[in-house]
Amino acid sequence: MYNNPYMNNFNQQSINERIDNQIAQLQQMKEQMKHSAQPAINQTFQLAPQQNGMRFANSLDEVNKEMVYVDTPFFSKDMSVLWLKNNKNEIRTYELNEIIPKDSKDIQIEYLQAQIEQLKGMINNDANVSNVNTKQNATDTSTDDGAIGATTKKSKSSSIQKVSGSEEK
Repeated sequence: MYNNPYMNNFNQQSINERIDNQIAQLQQMKEQMKHSAQPAINQTFQLAPQQNGMRFANSLDEVNKEMVYVDTPFFSKDMSVLWLKNNKNEIRTYELNEIIPKDSKDIQIEYLQAQIEQLKGMINNDANVSNVNTKQNATDTSTDDGAIGATTKKSKSSSIQKVSGSEEK
């Protein structure tokens, strides 16, 4: 039976048909791929952990230990210090101060307080100058002492000096 030439021919023919069918299927798939829109293949690679936003740190040492791939802000817990670290491990430190919006009354109060301080400074400067022992507007009176023949000078101050007392705060 295995030596029968008709059987070998039949086996060869069935193998050829199977191959032809597979070729036809592959060509059909090829045509379908050409005509249909190819679905986009999206694959994302996460090379580094992504932590967008801000990070918190207690000290500069903690900022040094962290590895970053882009400019990353680190804030202290009380939000008073900002460390900005880049991918080259360079760190810049900033001090943060809260900006409180002021209305016109707050601005006027600050202006008046500044004027009061300025006036206090002027009063303190005047008090310091008047406490110095200098002759101010002295009028000289000369008398002739007949026995000695020398001139005697008397100095009278014509200005009134301020006496500074203790200031209460």
